[in-house]
Amino acid sequence: MRLAVFTSIWPCRVTSYFARDMRALIEAGIELDIFAIYPYDPSLWEYVPESLSEQVLPRARVHHIGLGRALQAVHPWRLLTASGFLRDAAAIGYSGLRCGPVSLAKTLYVVPLAYAWARDFGRQFDHVLAYWGNYAGTCAYLFHRFAGRHIPFSLCLHAGIDLYQRPALLRQKLLYADSVITISQFNRRFLQEHYGDIFAQIAPKIHVNYRGLDFREFEYRPDHRCPGRVLAAGRLSREKGYDYLLQAVAELLNRGVDVELELIGDGPERAALTALAQRLGITHKVTFRGWLMFNDVRDAMHRASVFVNPSREDALPTVIEEAMALGIPVVASRVQGAPELLDDGRCGMLVPPGDVRGLSDAIATLLATPALRLSYAERARRHAEQMLDLGRNGARLAEHLRSTRRSGRRALRQ
Repeated sequence: MRLAVFTSIWPCRVTSYFARDMRALIEAGIELDIFAIYPYDPSLWEYVPESLSEQVLPRARVHHIGLGRALQAVHPWRLLTASGFLRDAAAIGYSGLRCGPVSLAKTLYVVPLAYAWARDFGRQFDHVLAYWGNYAGTCAYLFHRFAGRHIPFSLCLHAGIDLYQRPALLRQKLLYADSVITISQFNRRFLQEHYGDIFAQIAPKIHVNYRGLDFREFEYRPDHRCPGRVLAAGRLSREKGYDYLLQAVAELLNRGVDVELELIGDGPERAALTALAQRLGITHKVTFRGWLMFNDVRDAMHRASVFVNPSREDALPTVIEEAMALGIPVVASRVQGAPELLDDGRCGMLVPPGDVRGLSDAIATLLATPALRLSYAERARRHAEQMLDLGRNGARLAEHLRSTRRSGRRALRQ
């Protein structure tokens, strides 16, 4: 089977879970191409792990197109007379306007991209997969419509940017898709709660498929860690809750606990977090590392004594999965998919989101109790091996995609 995969940006700095998913599908016998809707930055190839190197997925199978070139490919009369286009355009415009002008602009941006790609590649695939439910999903939908072929369309849903924020046209894409793939049972419950009026229609086609890890890349090493070293990693944005973590570190230092924080990642909140560390008087105990290569992140996880994920919201954080595999005990907010990953607290400590005292108490307990750290680490590794095996989960996803059939659903409606 040849699969067209639509994503937001590729290559990119945060690559691990997408690269693993694609590698698993390739190893399961799926031939795939990637269509990335945002502008191409060749300098980002250095962040792509070896698991999806040029030898595994040739760069000729990764497609980008500039907006100017895509617009040149559009023939207005052919576009207007394309089957169902006017209905699609009305639905897209209406949904985009409801979500605001930025959403409308991003939604309209993908229309010529989808048309140009459908013209050039529309006859080459057996299945279309929208890896995200947001604008990449809209582009995949339009590609599927413009190609005009009776092949399956699948929609994959992850977390904040494509599910919890309920992006433009998501309801319509849920109804249109032949398969809805999501990464956690929490997300399935979220769909039931927030799309209850259509859940009976979409429930039979929802498929929960956990992401996976290649455990050969994750050596379990619970010993020989730096005393007092706490690690966090991710995009520095508000929903990640790193302001709570900085406050927890300040509280620990005030209690006399010898702790230091290493924070890997970057993002829109970096300046605010740096300023907060200065106001709290803890800059000598906090290191902002910026984005690192995967091997460097893994090395940092092998050095630290505790990993913390203090999110306000998160689906199934990849960094928690990796920490579980590597033998570093986890403290995480009890939000969304984290309890599912940590087996409701049996494989790591869970605290209410925003509870600075609870967060500092959990960190202090783990730092002071080596036996407890080891116990959590052992249970977490076993649980991860059962839940997150890349080969097994990738094979399941590949088989699900192969077995999905086109149901003849209609175009989007407002």
